Amino acid sequence: MSRVGRDLRVAGIVQGVGFRPYVHRLATGLRLSGRVGNDVAGVFIEIEGTQENVTEFLSALPRDAPPPARIDRVEVTTRAARGAGGFEIVASRGGGANDALVSADFATCADCLRELFDPADRRYRYPFVNCTHCGPRFTIVRDVPYDRPRTTMADFPMCAACGAEYTDPTDRRFHAEPTCCPRCGPRLELGGSTDPLGDAVTRLADGQVLAIKGLGGFHLAVLAAHHTAASVLRNRKHRADKPFAVMVADLRQATALCEVDETGERELTSPRRPIVLLPRRPGAAVSPAVAPATGELGLMLPYTPLHHLLLRDLGEPIVLTSGNIPDEPIAHRNADRLTGIADAVLTHNRPIHVRADDSVVRAGTVLRRSRGYAPEPLVLPLSCAQPVLACGAELKNTFCLTRDSHAFLSQHIGDLTDHETYTSFTESIQHFQRLFGITPRVVAHDLHPDYLSTRYATGLDDVDLVGVQHHHAHIASCLADNGETGPVIGVAFDGTGYGPDGTIWGGEFLIADLSGYERAGHLRPVPMPGGDAAVRQPWRMAAAYLPDVDLPVAQRHTTQWAAVVTMARNGVNAPLTSSAGRLFDAAAALLGVRDEITYEGQAAIELEQCADPSTSDGYPAGADDLVVRGEDLLHAVVADLHAGVDRAVIAARFHNGLADAVVTCCARLRENTGLKTVALSGGVFQNALLLRRTVAGLHRNGFRVLTHQRVPANDGGISLGQAAVAARLTGG
Repeated sequence: MSRVGRDLRVAGIVQGVGFRPYVHRLATGLRLSGRVGNDVAGVFIEIEGTQENVTEFLSALPRDAPPPARIDRVEVTTRAARGAGGFEIVASRGGGANDALVSADFATCADCLRELFDPADRRYRYPFVNCTHCGPRFTIVRDVPYDRPRTTMADFPMCAACGAEYTDPTDRRFHAEPTCCPRCGPRLELGGSTDPLGDAVTRLADGQVLAIKGLGGFHLAVLAAHHTAASVLRNRKHRADKPFAVMVADLRQATALCEVDETGERELTSPRRPIVLLPRRPGAAVSPAVAPATGELGLMLPYTPLHHLLLRDLGEPIVLTSGNIPDEPIAHRNADRLTGIADAVLTHNRPIHVRADDSVVRAGTVLRRSRGYAPEPLVLPLSCAQPVLACGAELKNTFCLTRDSHAFLSQHIGDLTDHETYTSFTESIQHFQRLFGITPRVVAHDLHPDYLSTRYATGLDDVDLVGVQHHHAHIASCLADNGETGPVIGVAFDGTGYGPDGTIWGGEFLIADLSGYERAGHLRPVPMPGGDAAVRQPWRMAAAYLPDVDLPVAQRHTTQWAAVVTMARNGVNAPLTSSAGRLFDAAAALLGVRDEITYEGQAAIELEQCADPSTSDGYPAGADDLVVRGEDLLHAVVADLHAGVDRAVIAARFHNGLADAVVTCCARLRENTGLKTVALSGGVFQNALLLRRTVAGLHRNGFRVLTHQRVPANDGGISLGQAAVAARLTGG
């Protein structure tokens, strides 16, 4: 029977996910000869066999690929058979441009868990068990092609038993680069303890604060139900109010603490293992110090063997929060910076090459995209004529590199005003450029001249700069997230963004596509007395909006109220802002929810938590030429307070009224433009109540609505929008 030959190039996430072993099994099962290997472009395959078997191979290749793999493209070249015998996995080939994609880190798979808790298995209770379907990837990769010598496992030569698995095509550790066991792999350390894991469990049970080295950095842990320990951790970390995440052993523990619906269960059990924000059950067995002033908990399931062992041995949930001091990035090389916080450190000797915080999701939407997601690329709705670097925003920074139609969005970096975070930003850019073989020719940045990300961009040589307005980038991010190019009616609500008119924008109605925007409407600007002080002290925004208000908020700040009102009226150190975030701050202060904040967005978050979701009516807000009078909502808040209306009802009516105002303005813009699609973006739309009411109202009025799903609506998604705009403006 005649034989035919085919050469294949496979692009996508096909390195480090068991793809070559899969190809080997598929080819040998179909009696094909040839070879498969990695190179800087992805995976190359050469096959020979009967026409029937080759056709079946080509059909099955994408259909039956292992779950962690993502095939973006398969190129097939026909050639004559060369008479090759057998099928083999060959050594990786270097050279050329790095076009290969790198997998994210994945949670421990079911097969590895069975080994972990099987007393007869040689990896019984070994905290670094992994295979081709799970374990560290992005956080240990130094370079591509993805092979052990190019990872932080390079210093751990495999023992004979692991080597046998690694070279056995029938084994699921066939060419699994982090393969190891107690004989040849990393080891736990806790001071000079001979039983690091046992001592760690004892310390946690005794109420101590433990630093634990994970996949992307160190965490700080205490028992979630131990009030003294949780309070000590909060005090030592100088984290007054921001909620801690909680790790639970399984879904049974999760459902004991929170209401877990189908979406929540899917997110919790995903191989990405993000923190999932869920409604807290009344009487949930966690300390009040874990998540004060919120009706939610951020839960996650174990995603490393070490986590599984700790949670199994402890028998109860633990707080697991990023191991850092305020405003700094997560510690990942050592725990020296945590000395004053942790009583002890459970570490190991496998280096972390790239730090990565835990990702956060809520109701199917990504709020922070990091471990488990990065660096997997997003597909842009256009192809880039030139490679782009988008430098992102100042807060919640991410950056983005593009190649062709791929957008490589970085892991969460953080707030660039911290020196250590800025250093992480610059080092991560260099690592991404090297990892993906991208030398940017175009660099996109925010228009704010003092953002450190802007200064970084303008300090680069031999690149074309593209400035992108902050809220245009928000809407462009939402478009790219949905695979669209516009035009749309864009509603961008956030805390702050540099406006070309010299004011601070943040409550914007835009007519936008990827190439440009027009500011069609906005919230009426008001002064921000004290500038950034008004962000930290929401009561100042109440004074700016309603200087003559007769409520306890004015009495609580009687010694400063008159001076702040004068500052606002005279425009002295009181820049104008149209920010929706500052409108929420004013409402929160008027209701007595929050006068001062200890973390970004706290007043708005607590106002949402205060609102009664069963309340359906809202306050009216007028608009003059699509300039919405936010003060109308606040006057209604005051009237209801004086009338003795329940605070939860008032908070809900405020949310509903703002949602109604959005719908009304979008309807007017539809009349003016004919556009029937609305894109919602900006951090304010991470408010689930506001988003839900706005989307419902738009749908009732016949609009098609785009919201964020894969990237954050907050400034963590800005770099994607910048990249999409720059790609369009430079020939994409």
